[in-house]
Amino acid sequence: MAENVIQADSIQRRFGDLLAVDGVSFTVQKGEIFGLLGPNGAGKSTLLKIMTGQLEPTSGQCRIMGLDPVSDPMGVKKAIGILPEIESPPSFLTGREYLHFIGLIRDIPDIEQKAEKWIEFLDMREVDRIPCKDLSKGTRQKLMFAAAMIHEPPLVFLDEPFSGLDPRYQNLFRTYLSEYLGRGGTVFMCTHILEIAEKMCTRLAVISSGKVVAIGRPEEITQQGESLNDAFMRLTEKAQGKVP
Repeated sequence: MAENVIQADSIQRRFGDLLAVDGVSFTVQKGEIFGLLGPNGAGKSTLLKIMTGQLEPTSGQCRIMGLDPVSDPMGVKKAIGILPEIESPPSFLTGREYLHFIGLIRDIPDIEQKAEKWIEFLDMREVDRIPCKDLSKGTRQKLMFAAAMIHEPPLVFLDEPFSGLDPRYQNLFRTYLSEYLGRGGTVFMCTHILEIAEKMCTRLAVISSGKVVAIGRPEEITQQGESLNDAFMRLTEKAQGKVP
């Protein structure tokens, strides 16, 4: 029987009168790349923050590798990797210093070797001398990806991981994540790049106005002759009342 590494049950989150996440339930099994798709403001990042112990739900609950992110947020954060939507490494550190800082927080004994491996792998030699605040958007994205994966977590949450990357590095990320799955890892990914989601994800959920409006394998979400982009537009526009 497959192991559920993420289980969300009727998660709801309000911000005043705004219902940002509305009764969301799903599971993610070990070894999956699970994609969460939705328009801006649909609740994707809010849901990711709830699952990673950064934000408490108004109601409902979830389990991340058997842990409760409300009662044990540090346990969850220790067990997983996180790539946030906004890349924000400390501005006063160089990129290499930032990776060493991550190693100190996570108690990674061989951090120098691992930092060097990632700097080489992602072609980031400029992080040796340039403060994070002066790095390009693409290099900051690569650096944050390295920080999320450097301790080799069994589960990683990626929020728009391909943002700001040229096609070469998008392909490099995809190749690495495929190999990571082959080693037993699991990925939960929010993305706006539907072509990548369709190719990479084993299952997808489409969220609109805080509600999951479709979930399943890509071929289960699309209708005959549809692309994933067509299905996304159909599902989200229907949920928003823009089509009958």
